Amino acid sequence: MKAKDPAAIPPGSISRRTFLQTALAGLAMGRSLLQAQQPGSAGIPTRPLGRTGVRISIIGLGGWNIGAVRDDDEAIALMHRAIDEGLTFFDNAWEYHDGRSEELMGRALSSGGRRDKVFLMTKVCGRDYRTARQHLEESLRRLRTDRIDLWQFHGIKWDDDPDLIFAENGALKCALEARKEGKIRFIGFTGHQHPRHHLAMLARDFAWDAVQMPLNLVDAHYQSFQKQVLPVCHERNIGVLGMKALASQNGRLVRELGIPAPTLRRYVLSLPVTSLVCGIQSRRDLEQDIAMARNFQPLTESEIAELLARSEGPAADGHIEQYKVGNYGCDWWHRHARTS
Repeated sequence: MKAKDPAAIPPGSISRRTFLQTALAGLAMGRSLLQAQQPGSAGIPTRPLGRTGVRISIIGLGGWNIGAVRDDDEAIALMHRAIDEGLTFFDNAWEYHDGRSEELMGRALSSGGRRDKVFLMTKVCGRDYRTARQHLEESLRRLRTDRIDLWQFHGIKWDDDPDLIFAENGALKCALEARKEGKIRFIGFTGHQHPRHHLAMLARDFAWDAVQMPLNLVDAHYQSFQKQVLPVCHERNIGVLGMKALASQNGRLVRELGIPAPTLRRYVLSLPVTSLVCGIQSRRDLEQDIAMARNFQPLTESEIAELLARSEGPAADGHIEQYKVGNYGCDWWHRHARTS
């Protein structure tokens, strides 16, 4: 398909032109990170994670999806293959599949010195000190490790989350203690419902190491993390981890817009992000994502403009991004801890 001139796509509307300029600003921000990209040892490029001094692969293996693989041996074989192919960033969370995701990942990393080849991230659901400490110890045990490289407060989507975490006996106290103890190295947070929740966390007086957020083609049109949160992280040199490049739900963007998964992942990696978490449940998924990463080239302004124009109508009401318009997961604390 021949790329169109970005200026020719909007039908003469000033507001449409302004939207396009704002969306393309993410591409301009991403150039400095692209310049810092380096080849990885097995061909997958790496990028710096903010100001941490750490470099990780531009794609990461998603913990929820690896826990959805029914056969334990197959899940472990996928993780071993991913490491061998140069994928050095593994994502997880305390709550994924009631702990099965962490347990499987722990088994995969416990042999052949693989733990030391991976930058390991997991997420904590607890909002107070006691619960966060419990989740941390359980994650360490399941993952069969003595340290977690990046520990993130999971699923920030409630207005009181910042107050709970930053309270005198909040989860941040646990994170700071654990960092001193050497049980975690870096601290971040995640969420996917509304940019205002991310901005509320970023407004706190704390030097975040990383922030994880949904970034994809339709996000640019509706409650956009790309337009509202990404610039703040870029300005502060906070490492950005992208997720939901296919809008989740088994690749909804691929099905509904007919845009290939590699193109959708290239869109996100053309933005100022360190790494993109990919949902990998099969060898085919893994091979497709590795091929995209090894051959990665950022999209041009013309290609991005065409894709944004193509996605504008379907993205208008947010229905494709179900995690923004519904009560979509990541609410363990509010479902369980407050009623126990």
